[in-house]
Amino acid sequence: MEQPLEHPWQPTDGEAGTAGADDGGMSENPYAGLVSRLRAAWLSRRTRPLEYRVAQLEALGRFLEEKKQDILEATALDMRKATQLDSAFIRKDPYGVVLIIGPWNYPIYLLLVPLIGAIAAGNCVIIKPSELTKNSEKLIEEVLPKYLDKDCFAVVTAGVEETTRLLENKFDYIFFTGSPSVGRIIMTAAAKHLTPVTLELGGKNPCYVSDTCDVQNVARRVVWGRFFNAGQTCIAPEYVLCSVEMQEKLIPALREAITEFYGSEPRNSPDFGRIVGDKQFRRVQALLSSGRVAIGGQTDEKERYIAPTVLVDVKPSDPAMQEEIFGPILIIITVANIDEAIDFINSRERPLVVYAFSSNSKEVNQVLERTSSGGFCGNDTLMHVTLTSLPFGGIGSSGLGMYHGQFTFDTFTHHRGCLQRSTGLEPINTLRYPPLQHPQDGSGPHCHLS
Repeated sequence: MEQPLEHPWQPTDGEAGTAGADDGGMSENPYAGLVSRLRAAWLSRRTRPLEYRVAQLEALGRFLEEKKQDILEATALDMRKATQLDSAFIRKDPYGVVLIIGPWNYPIYLLLVPLIGAIAAGNCVIIKPSELTKNSEKLIEEVLPKYLDKDCFAVVTAGVEETTRLLENKFDYIFFTGSPSVGRIIMTAAAKHLTPVTLELGGKNPCYVSDTCDVQNVARRVVWGRFFNAGQTCIAPEYVLCSVEMQEKLIPALREAITEFYGSEPRNSPDFGRIVGDKQFRRVQALLSSGRVAIGGQTDEKERYIAPTVLVDVKPSDPAMQEEIFGPILIIITVANIDEAIDFINSRERPLVVYAFSSNSKEVNQVLERTSSGGFCGNDTLMHVTLTSLPFGGIGSSGLGMYHGQFTFDTFTHHRGCLQRSTGLEPINTLRYPPLQHPQDGSGPHCHLS
């Protein structure tokens, strides 16, 4: 009998079971089993069908109808509650004093887009550009304040130590774009003041490529998305999931697309960027030891240049699959079929975006429906982020909150629930005033409202 193919993402005997080895003592938590049971049900997609959700809502409706008297009695005993709602409206108020911390990969754009929403919503704002992009930081610091009201908008230039001190202050909202590790620090600082946050983080974005694709089209769109800004884009596809047969077709197509875009020597191309700093260069360079280099791999530390690179035979335990690359390296991992690709995606942290390529729309929808991510793009890369009609943001470790277009305004706005009533028509209010009719003895002239 022919042995099944071993795929790189499948754990070996030595790797099996290690994922939950260090659970921080959760195995002793009395609620761990309950949470695991519900997560297993969620992963089984049990809650997704429309019919299921309708049935559960109908069951909840039956509870409210059949147990109405019990609910009235319980709330009366607990709180002596009697409430009558009237017409209401939502007022959109600014939060107050907002802190926006920008990243280095798009140091102007990703700082000013949230700033626009914060200003539109009526907030005062402190802007903290990245200290790693010195020229952009200097421009923002020296020029932007000349255009804005200095009493309401300020620029702070700060490194790690100064930013830590800045975060000790109370803000009414914090908007951060950067890595998940720093995002945790931001959230911890915000928690001390119960400050709401938006965290635009990142992760490892998967890209499923079906055997039914036009290989040349896929290669061009993946190469463009992966190597744009030298791979220093949070929504860039990090790794391709495809069959062995597709990998054999895709590698020469990727090589051809790289040459088409950047020439035979990409280091000489005016359209191919460099790694932002020496520390970041050395980190990305070290990831080249994962798997085998199929395309590229050349580096020049003096220029902080890393060629457009494709790695194959990469294992999940390899360094390149353990962190966000944030550089011009694309990984190809082979799977037997779409089910294994989806299982692989779901076995990892939820990414900022999932990509899927297929000439069969059912396959694209299958990836969409059976995975979870901040965003999704079918048969292209990066383009979903250009539509201001769509929200942009992460989920889980890839982020918290959303923005772009109207959503940016909403992010920096407190939606304030309001009720206004006339001072007249007082007889209507007699229904809610005591003495109330108590379920125990039936006394009182008025009915008891929930």
